[in-house]
Order: sequence, then structure tokens, then C-alpha cells
Amino acid sequence: METILPLLSDPTAWVALITLIVMEVVLGIDNLIFISILTNKLPPEQREKARKIGIGLALVMRLGLLGTVAWIVQLTNPIFEIFGHAFSWKDIILIVGGLFLLWKATKEIHHNVDPVDHKEDMVGGTATNTFSSAIVQILLLDLVFSVDSIITAVGMTPHLPIMIVAVVVAVTVMLLAATPLANFIERNPTIVMLALAFLLMIGTTLIAEGMGLHVPKGYVYAAMAFSALVELLNMLARNARTRKRQAAKH
Repeated sequence: METILPLLSDPTAWVALITLIVMEVVLGIDNLIFISILTNKLPPEQREKARKIGIGLALVMRLGLLGTVAWIVQLTNPIFEIFGHAFSWKDIILIVGGLFLLWKATKEIHHNVDPVDHKEDMVGGTATNTFSSAIVQILLLDLVFSVDSIITAVGMTPHLPIMIVAVVVAVTVMLLAATPLANFIERNPTIVMLALAFLLMIGTTLIAEGMGLHVPKGYVYAAMAFSALVELLNMLARNARTRKRQAAKH
């Protein structure tokens, strides 16, 4: 197995490592938004535990997939063809994951717009099985994002130690950001709807990628950043109006 020591003196390896870490962190935003929305549906005492388990599973899964890089790369090989377009296992995983995200986000939007029965969880079950359902759903999305992440990493560097370090750093950032992000989403109801819209866009992008239509990630994240900026300005305006009303009362 290749060791990391010879790579420490290689400037090219450091550039690849920094680039890969940034890419892994950015790709992890999708996963983090999903985990935040999903765990916020749990009782307060279970949320942080579910986040740690979900992100921990993401780390284990990605490191496990890195150990089978040769097999992962083969997932891009065509296995069948429809209307002249060849599909690989990677395409199928992305399409299934995208459909799952579309279904999940649509269902959650319905719950937010028409919250008739809050006793149901996101899969229509009772609150008693919400925790296990959340973990299973996080695991499913972890698989989709992990496969996409590892295949992208393999395309950027041939060095396995660099991939491992980048994955560990990115997942650590996710772990540190998970609770603050989830708390921020919970405190701001309008952010929930924005995050669900992000999931719809991410799901659509995954399906498009699986169908062979390349969607530059930069466009997707630029749109997300612009929407988040607009919502931030709206929040600042609302807070300013609230402070003004409170000052008027005194």
C-alpha cells in the first residue's frame, strides 16, 4: 500500500490534497442539508446522536469504498443501453438517489405547507420508529453521495493516502458543522423551505447526471449561494423590523 510520507515533499500532492478537501467539503453540503432536515424531525434528545451516527456512517462508508477503489472505478463501465445511451451502475445509483431526494423533499414540503398530522414521520410511520427510519434514510443517501464523491476523487488524484486524508478532513468538517447548521435551520422556518428547494435541485441534478447530462456543479452551488444570500437579506430585514416594533412599544 502506498504511504503518505513520500508525498509530504511533493508540492503537486499538496495542491491535489487541498483541492480535494475543498471539493469533498462542498459535496458534503448536500449530505449535510439532508441530515439536518431529517434529524430535526426527531425528538430533541435524539437529534445530535442521529447526526453523529449518520456522519460517522458516511465516514466508514467512504473509507470502506476507498479500500475498493478498483471496484468503484468499474461502476462507471456500461452494463446496458437504452435508446443509444449506455447506463452504468454509477448512473443507476445516481438516478435512484435523485428520485429518493425528490420524493423526500416533496413529502417534506407537503408536511410544511399542510401540517395536518405532525405525529407522522417522514416515511408515514409513527414517532416510535422515526429514529431508525432516519438512520436508514441517512445511510441510503450516504451511499449515493459517497459513490459520487469517491469516483470524483479518483479522477483527481491517483494517490490513495491523499483521498483518505481529504475524506477524513471533509467528514470532520461535516461533524463540526452539523449541529450549528441544524439549529440554524430549526430557528428559521423559511430556511427549511429553502433547504428543501435545494434538495429538489440536488435530486434533479443527480438524475440528470445519471442520464448522461453533465450539470456543472459550479452553477448549482452558485444558485444555492445566491438564494441563501437573498434569504439572509430577508432575515436581516425581518429582524430590523422586529427590533423597530419592540423599540416603539417601549
